[in-house]
Amino acid sequence: MDEELRSLLDRLRDEAAAGPPDPAADHPTAPDPAAYGPAAPDLAVYGLAAYDLLVATDDHEALARVLVEPGRPLWAREIAAFRLGCAGDRRAFEALVLLLNHRDPERCVSAAHALARLNDPRTPRAAAALATNTLRTAYAVHPVRLLTTLRAPEAVPALVATLQRLLAPGDPHWHVALACVEGLGHLGDPRARPVLTAALPHPRLGRAAEEALGRLPGE
Repeated sequence: MDEELRSLLDRLRDEAAAGPPDPAADHPTAPDPAAYGPAAPDLAVYGLAAYDLLVATDDHEALARVLVEPGRPLWAREIAAFRLGCAGDRRAFEALVLLLNHRDPERCVSAAHALARLNDPRTPRAAAALATNTLRTAYAVHPVRLLTTLRAPEAVPALVATLQRLLAPGDPHWHVALACVEGLGHLGDPRARPVLTAALPHPRLGRAAEEALGRLPGE
């Protein structure tokens, strides 16, 4: 089993064990299990029984329906989205993008892992939009890291723009800025030189910025 999948399942098993749908569910009523067929997860079942069915099923159609069926708790949607995303099923895209910007960092990590394997051409643009969203800066670390992993054309402009903004005096999101600095170093694009140079005096970013500059061509 993939290590990231194992970590996700261990984490979500505890959520599932809590029992009935959580507050993240769209609706408190159970979906109709008849719509899923005999081999699909019985969505009238909650808690660990439903968890076990979602983990065991190989039916992508059933997993895709979990993403849109009213009454599904967040942990169930996350399992379905992760499994579909890692399998390259693009029906998971929207759910994974929402999870990538979740307040819970563990959900973001799992979503980024699945999005990196989904190979959907919309992913870089979505990650760039999340990384540069000034209203969601506190949750931008994982979109930034995903952009670095993808090495898409959107990556350098998004990381440069985000880092420039976060270099403002007193900005509290230095951890996001650090992810940008490290990402720009890994990407090795000379367009990052001015903003990395500007980061050198920053007490939390200076060393990383120096290392990143050393990875750019010509240094």
